[in-house]
Amino acid sequence: MNSEESILARLAEVEGASRALEESPAQRRALTERVTGFADQMLDGLAERAVWSDEPGARDELLTLGIPEQPADLDQVMDLVAREIDGPGLQPASGGHLGYIAGGGIYASALGDYIAAVTNRYSGVHYAGPGAVHVENLLLRWLCGVVGYPAEALGTLTSGGSMANLIAIVTARDARAVRAVEVERSVIYLTAQTHHCVLKAITIAGLAEAPVHFVPMDANYRMDARALAQQVEADRAAGLRPFLLVASAGTTDAGALDPLDELAQVAEREDLWYHVDAAYGGVFMLVESMRACMRGIERADSIVLDPHKGLFVAYGSGALLVRDPALLRASYGLRAAYLQDAPDTLDEPSPADLSPELTRHFRGLRLWLPLQVHGVARYRAALEEKVLLCNLFYRRVQELGFEVGPKPDLSVALFRWVPPDGTDADEFNRRLLGAILDDGRVFLSSTTIDGVFWIRVAVLCFRSHRDRIDAVLEVLERETRSH
Repeated sequence: MNSEESILARLAEVEGASRALEESPAQRRALTERVTGFADQMLDGLAERAVWSDEPGARDELLTLGIPEQPADLDQVMDLVAREIDGPGLQPASGGHLGYIAGGGIYASALGDYIAAVTNRYSGVHYAGPGAVHVENLLLRWLCGVVGYPAEALGTLTSGGSMANLIAIVTARDARAVRAVEVERSVIYLTAQTHHCVLKAITIAGLAEAPVHFVPMDANYRMDARALAQQVEADRAAGLRPFLLVASAGTTDAGALDPLDELAQVAEREDLWYHVDAAYGGVFMLVESMRACMRGIERADSIVLDPHKGLFVAYGSGALLVRDPALLRASYGLRAAYLQDAPDTLDEPSPADLSPELTRHFRGLRLWLPLQVHGVARYRAALEEKVLLCNLFYRRVQELGFEVGPKPDLSVALFRWVPPDGTDADEFNRRLLGAILDDGRVFLSSTTIDGVFWIRVAVLCFRSHRDRIDAVLEVLERETRSH
């Protein structure tokens, strides 16, 4: 065993290096100026940058740098960040990102994260961070109000829709008392357009052996409520136990909205846990003209929203809302002896009691700060603009002679060119998508539905405006002019 003298001697040796982790004010200023300088340069030049680059990234240079034993050269580090980490691949902060359902990158959100990281506030337990917990619960209650939930509803902020869906499905499993011996007869209902993270969550939640029935859809890729009712009736007659219905408020492929009110009626009549994955579409309820098309969402037992989509904050921002938060507490409200100093605060529940996470980032500031800086009205305008832009594109692309998918429910549109000379349409559209990416002004993506190859326009980035839609149309007209 070390003597006290040897301990003190070794402390004297290591303390200097340890204290160096605390930068001096001058060092902090230098680091901050370097990083904010990079951010300013990136943002100021974003509109002119190509949205997509097929460069592979500096894997070799990163491996050569490695994780150094001593401080690396800051010039080299920031050069790698600017040139090889931020450079290759998709530019998700760009207004030309119209490929996937994006939306994040609002600057005040990054500053909220900066404050949360510098203060290192713990937002898991009210006792340790009451202000942080108040912020997150305030945001959750606001989101509950947006979707029409009652005042007692609450939920939890998560890393994204995947984790939020998983927490919801576990809560549904427990609330409906689906024990292991009953899994094989406990039926789950969804559609082929349900996000694949839901299927992943079903497996992780121990429900892999549960019957998953894919309900037929209408021509607009929306769940058929009548077919659902018939399937539930048939399953009960077969001795099965229907227990969970998963609806979508904005599918990824086509942006479709399931008939939420009709599905709620079936769920209530059949005593199904009604879960709505509104990760993409839910926040469009901020726009008054969009509220009617989501009527019925307020009847759900649980709802998923993604602030890193329609509320434009950075990736890693999801939310689960639950009508009865006591059911969340029943699944996740476990305590340990080392937390005995923390009282149970039912009026301001601790996030750690309503989710599987204990140690967690203080996510609330990345959403709370931009809402304070900008106010909700600007968000309403931006969301309405995206719907209008998508509808404008949908009209104009048909005028160019393109075949289109269903009329957009939200801000995603499907389109494809069918060559009149009989050329293979799928292959032509693959080449067309490549030409769009090569142009550099916009990034689009594709999908395949029922064996048909479609190109997608997904308008949600807050920096996407009419000029980007015009750029897509310009490329499409150019590439199809000879056909």
